[in-house]
Amino acid sequence: MEKTPKSWAMLHAKCPRCRRGKMFEGGMYSFGSNRINIHCPSCKMIFEIEPGYFYAAMYVSYALSIMEGGMVCYLTYLITGNTDSPWLYTSAIMIGLFGLSPVNFRYSRVFLLYWLSPKVHYHPELDIPAATTGKP
Repeated sequence: MEKTPKSWAMLHAKCPRCRRGKMFEGGMYSFGSNRINIHCPSCKMIFEIEPGYFYAAMYVSYALSIMEGGMVCYLTYLITGNTDSPWLYTSAIMIGLFGLSPVNFRYSRVFLLYWLSPKVHYHPELDIPAATTGKP
């Protein structure tokens, strides 16, 4: 049995315990539901480990926003070469971070569960494709 790579599971926002079930409903930029599932559809792990658990994701999201804002500033400088206009950089950062907010919402929770949660561990015995378990 081949294990699902951690990087692939994180990139596709899969459950950290079984690496099979989806953590979120809908697509990242869909107009429908973009919320985290209550539990994993595959292994039934409850994603919100304790009440208010995802408040810590705000700190992860803040760190991601700082990093992305710096990259937007650098790209703006490379593209325009302008060093005089603070409004150019302010507007570029605001537009860039607004566009990346769905990415921050998802991946702050993914990073929190995969890297910053000592209670969550990968169980290779749960990493079984749905076709071999007999489930539809």
